[in-house]
Amino acid sequence: MTVSASSPSGRLGDTTARDYSRKLQLFNAFAELELRRAIRGLDLRPGMRILDAGCGSGEALRWFCDEMGEGTVVGIDLAAAHTRVARTHAPPEALVAQADLGQLPFNENSFDLIWSVNTINHLDDPAESLRRLAGLLRSGGRVALGQSSLLPDMYFAWDGRLERLTTEAVRQYYRDRYQLDEQSLTDVRALVGVARRAGLREVQATTTLIERVFPLDPNSRTYLSEAIFRDTWGDRLRPYLSGSDHDELRRLCDPTAPEFALSRTDFHFLQTFTLVLGRS
Repeated sequence: MTVSASSPSGRLGDTTARDYSRKLQLFNAFAELELRRAIRGLDLRPGMRILDAGCGSGEALRWFCDEMGEGTVVGIDLAAAHTRVARTHAPPEALVAQADLGQLPFNENSFDLIWSVNTINHLDDPAESLRRLAGLLRSGGRVALGQSSLLPDMYFAWDGRLERLTTEAVRQYYRDRYQLDEQSLTDVRALVGVARRAGLREVQATTTLIERVFPLDPNSRTYLSEAIFRDTWGDRLRPYLSGSDHDELRRLCDPTAPEFALSRTDFHFLQTFTLVLGRS
């Protein structure tokens, strides 16, 4: 299925032409151990039909096939670039389609499990979107909603002040860029409430810590230095920090600087990953 609309969709202005597949690939490589462990805990069985709603760069499609063996795995994403990348990562038996979560191209009773990670925060009305997704489930089917960083990440264990200011600067940047108020950025934390408003039953939540310490493995080092320090932070935060604080942050994020955070022996990173499960 091809989606032709290119107007912005959802809270974060996503379009079919938007491409942040590199960042998605970096995150999946960084968090593969924890994400695979979450999938393993879903007690999958051969022959199940699984939908990855917001599949991004598609690594989870292979993880589902690895875990389940025989069955059907489908991934959908709004962005054309993401689905192109996902097809390169997905095993031959998985299906990948470009589709909008607001116009789902499936019939009712199509899936046993719907997996959706770091997607619900992009949607204007998460509960209504989840209700539509749940309508695709077979009787007794489940939805698994995953979301990173419901609690603030820890980057600078030695400097809580700069870490707090950086976190606040990132939030202000997103409020300004997407014309969002504070509540719009924080109500995604209410995933349990979203699941219950969508009519799901037996709602449960489990939060896992993604923890890394010096010396970092290559995937963690690349994700943090490229996806976070350079692309999420970088010069875009300059207007939101004092000159001295931004200079300090820049040095901590610069791989060529003696102060580079990831080269410190006391570097300790913490990030939460929350998985909310509900049954139709």
